[in-house]
Amino acid sequence: MFDTEAVAYLRSEAGAQALGEVSGRRLAGASLVSDIAAVRTQFGDRAGILVETVQLRRRAAAKFDDPGQWLFTDEALQQATAAPVAAHRARRLTGARVHDATCSIGSELVALRDRAAQLVGSDLDPVRLAMAAHNAGGIDLCRADALAPVTRDTVVIIDPARRSGGRRRFDPRAYTPALDAVLDVYRGRDLVVKCAPGIDFDALAEMGFGGEIEVTSVGGSVREACLWSPGLTEPGVRRRASLLETGEEISDGEPDDCPVAPAGRWIVDPDGAVVRAGLVRHYAARHGLWQLDPDIAYLSGDELPAGVRGFEVLEQLHFQERRLRAALAARSVGALEILVRGLDVDPDALRARMRLRGTEHLAVVIARLGSGAASRATAFICRPSR
Repeated sequence: MFDTEAVAYLRSEAGAQALGEVSGRRLAGASLVSDIAAVRTQFGDRAGILVETVQLRRRAAAKFDDPGQWLFTDEALQQATAAPVAAHRARRLTGARVHDATCSIGSELVALRDRAAQLVGSDLDPVRLAMAAHNAGGIDLCRADALAPVTRDTVVIIDPARRSGGRRRFDPRAYTPALDAVLDVYRGRDLVVKCAPGIDFDALAEMGFGGEIEVTSVGGSVREACLWSPGLTEPGVRRRASLLETGEEISDGEPDDCPVAPAGRWIVDPDGAVVRAGLVRHYAARHGLWQLDPDIAYLSGDELPAGVRGFEVLEQLHFQERRLRAALAARSVGALEILVRGLDVDPDALRARMRLRGTEHLAVVIARLGSGAASRATAFICRPSR
């Protein structure tokens, strides 16, 4: 739907005025059809790009602080880095000369604008480049293939496309550009690559990547894995978890001496970035916690670390639905949060089978503890700290 002519119109005074008028419409629910018909009557063939731009701006509010003047395509918005994550990456690149070689619509460029000593963006897609010129005005842009370097002595940022036709690509060799090709082309240079959080760490090693893998979360939700070449990280650090909600960072350069012991007063379910980065033991050691099982990410302690949400243990029992249902009924539980690791249990289906009727709001933490014949499915009835 979008081409360079459409982008030029949207950037014009007439386009901005039209977008302002269309943004006053609900464009949803029962009025959607009539709203689109009215926009088509007023703006003719340009109705499609106007309606889609307004709708994309509304969706973008989940990623950007103020997307009301931005231009997007659907796929570019899906892949665009959320503002807090882009700002975090930009802080790590303060004072560097940076080339965003897959700049797309410019979300990383905007975050880097006040951090980088020098900044340039490039992309192969002329439509996205035109949108970047609008979104990140004043930054030098050029059309170039990320696999054909056009800068020297810069930190190169690559954000390969991980979708095609709306479908996710899970094999990093199927990214655009392919991750193995990116690592080969920029081997020996300072490089930052944004990847899906579920990327196979072993596959990265097979490709020859020897830098740092940083897993980042916002609000407890894992957003991405970012690859930092060796020249951009601390010596010896290969994995890092960055929890942007609390500002906490932890790496494998820290101690991981963490015992395994029965549950204490509190159970802690570490942030997903900590778990994904394989830093559960490091996190536990930092906060004076221990593991309930060496293969399960749940941690425990007699004191809850500051700022960390935990679950105060009220009762421990062998996990059987009948026994758990009776225990919850005895405590008059009416609302139940369910956390599960190591067992094939659907929390929503289990909650429905508990037939909750009371007024208390509690949680149950379920895990398989132990190994082999000695393993035991265990449930902890808990009170959430918040």
